[in-house]
Amino acid sequence: MLKPAVWIGGLLPLALLVLAGATGGLEADPVKDLTHRTGKAVLVLLLCTLAVTPVRRLTGWNGVIAARRPLGLFAYFYACLHFFVYLGDQGFAPGYIVEDVLERPYVTAGFTALVLLTPLAVTSTKGWIRRLGKRWTVLHRLVYAAAVLGVVHFLWSVKKDVREPLLYAAVLALLLALRIPGWLQARKKKTAPRPPVRVRGDAPAV
Repeated sequence: MLKPAVWIGGLLPLALLVLAGATGGLEADPVKDLTHRTGKAVLVLLLCTLAVTPVRRLTGWNGVIAARRPLGLFAYFYACLHFFVYLGDQGFAPGYIVEDVLERPYVTAGFTALVLLTPLAVTSTKGWIRRLGKRWTVLHRLVYAAAVLGVVHFLWSVKKDVREPLLYAAVLALLLALRIPGWLQARKKKTAPRPPVRVRGDAPAV
């Protein structure tokens, strides 16, 4: 049941976009509407991805781990779609796009988040997990920075009512806070002194 639910949830924003476009359900400014819809899809799916580990620790349901990879890939898909809408809005003009990314902080934050998510999507396969070993875990910690930048991007792009981006920020802060006990426990295990290695033939201390 988990896999179909993840796929339905991941494809639902796209289905709603297509339906709105086909039935004239987009707002007066369709580009702005598409930008907002795809951007929110990215944040929701990223937060769902980050919720997998806390859910597993709180409930003991190890099977939920299987949802993390497809949720992350769906988040990246909508991030690319969000960026493509932005490129179209800028007329696909490279010079203007580079200038916009460098000069507008909220665009810089969003573009950086996309850049950070790209290697995570590329290395999400079992083959890359085997190749990278422990480095894979270190690399995929970039998802935390990408999520923070995504929320910042949303917050800085809103001119007046910031309640919605602040709600996303609060959920992200909660999900990160739920990880603190696990991080502390892992740090404690890493720094704990190892027992001395007994050489064969050594007599135990009396």
